[in-house]
Amino acid sequence: MAAAVVVDLAARGYVDDRAFARQWVEARSARGYGPARLSAELRARGVAPSLIDAALSAVLPEAQLTRARAAAGRRLPALRRADPARVAARLRGFLLRRGYPGSVVAQILRETAGLSAED
Repeated sequence: MAAAVVVDLAARGYVDDRAFARQWVEARSARGYGPARLSAELRARGVAPSLIDAALSAVLPEAQLTRARAAAGRRLPALRRADPARVAARLRGFLLRRGYPGSVVAQILRETAGLSAED
């Protein structure tokens, strides 16, 4: 009985994992989340890996870098009020937890007030 309902809903267009994954990536990446976190969230929701890859491929690397810069810019003022020696490490951890790849995080740290990935 439940399977018949799911088939009927899919036929009517109410169950569409591809559209769900695409919408999820658009909405969550706009909020500053990176591809690793988005992928994990979609996997946790039972979306097929091929659909996750397709949805994530729609996010251009330039947009990813721009969103990472914006997230760092929002977080940096609070971090600078704390121990100055720990700013880079805390910003790095923040961006990695948001799901950005290490190369993007390193670039943001280099751009942000002379911070480096080794700090």
